[in-house]
Amino acid sequence: MTILSGISTNQDLDPARLRAAFGSFPSGVVAVAAEVDDALVGLAASSFTSVSLDPPLVSVSVANSSKTWPDLRRAERLGLTVLAEHHGEVCRQLAGPVARRFDRVPVTVSDDGAVTLDEGLARFDCSIYREVEAGDHTIILLLLHAVEHGAGVGNDEGAPLVFHRSAFGRLSAAV
Repeated sequence: MTILSGISTNQDLDPARLRAAFGSFPSGVVAVAAEVDDALVGLAASSFTSVSLDPPLVSVSVANSSKTWPDLRRAERLGLTVLAEHHGEVCRQLAGPVARRFDRVPVTVSDDGAVTLDEGLARFDCSIYREVEAGDHTIILLLLHAVEHGAGVGNDEGAPLVFHRSAFGRLSAAV
């Protein structure tokens, strides 16, 4: 057994070094979208996580500099779609020019305005439960109203889109 003497203290927590260190942890990617003022509004987030079963909560983190979140937060309901490994280009679109984010992307819009991608691994209908300021991001806690996965969802047997070291990758199943 190796005993570590501890992590050396680095008082210069350079943002580039932090980003590289944070990027060593792979994460899935979700689309967060809604219909707002008769327009589709959305973004991609690699900070999705489950939070609670009772009440059913998930979270995403959004940069405080986001120009999209102020519009999305006005929606009655938000749709979250767990992106599949073939969604790399869709993810880039969701991070690109606002007017083109949903070009050629098949979506479903609920009666309450939640927008989900038709070919996701899982889809959630949710509303904002709480927002928590956290440095240069805001953690958005979302209350789930409906979930769809497995049979009936476009790509339920596929693998998730993975964001790792500032690039998209794929998971390989353990044997």
